[in-house]
Amino acid sequence: MRELWHYRELAATFVWRDLKVRYKQTFIGVGWAIFQPLLSMVVFTLVLGKFGKGFKHTGLETVPVFILSGLIVWQYFSSAVAVAGGSITGNTNLVTKVYFPRVLIPLAAVLVPLVDFMLAFCVLAGVTVYYGEPVDGPVWPAPFFMLLAVATALGGGLLLAPVNVRYRDVPYAIPYLLQMAMWVSAVFYPITSLPTYAQWIYALNPMNAAITGFRWALYGSPAPILGQTLVSIACAIIIFLLGLAFFRRSEPRFADMI
Repeated sequence: MRELWHYRELAATFVWRDLKVRYKQTFIGVGWAIFQPLLSMVVFTLVLGKFGKGFKHTGLETVPVFILSGLIVWQYFSSAVAVAGGSITGNTNLVTKVYFPRVLIPLAAVLVPLVDFMLAFCVLAGVTVYYGEPVDGPVWPAPFFMLLAVATALGGGLLLAPVNVRYRDVPYAIPYLLQMAMWVSAVFYPITSLPTYAQWIYALNPMNAAITGFRWALYGSPAPILGQTLVSIACAIIIFLLGLAFFRRSEPRFADMI
């Protein structure tokens, strides 16, 4: 931690650099952070709102707000994991020539998509006002549930980044794995619609607590069960610690394997 604090300005430089590069030479620019969740909300609302079941258990009056509130959290997580997973191979020149704590690279990678999340949150606010969805939740716990998503994304990125250095087909596998994981996360359905035993199994996925808690904090939807939330938090801590240990163990070999 002392070393990371010493290099804090370098971390800020990485974040600023990635922010400038993220939408460089794009036609829409930061508009992607707005249109992507909005268009996804429209598509999933049309499909799941008509054919899906279980929306009566959401605790929200409108399906679009329910879907979008889960989508923006999930899209942050999936973007952060994907970028962090390829962050080491994407900074080959720095890793092979200059010394600094390598963990700063995936750390910066998971912080950059927070800007997209904040823009998408503005879209959620607009949709909430448009549909007249009441904000009945306590609101203040929302950042803590987002912190749970950040910690989970960082842990996953720390696990995937060293593997990507060794096996270059990992970038092809990450989108597929994230797509599969999305359907076992509470993005499009409430956890309360599942049997009790399934809810405890789903608690092993920290993103379920992050999404469910985020919705509850904003809209007063069914609150996450304390025991299941504690299981999710414990799993997030385990993922982060395992990722950090694996990353630190693999770090000395990065320059040789890239």
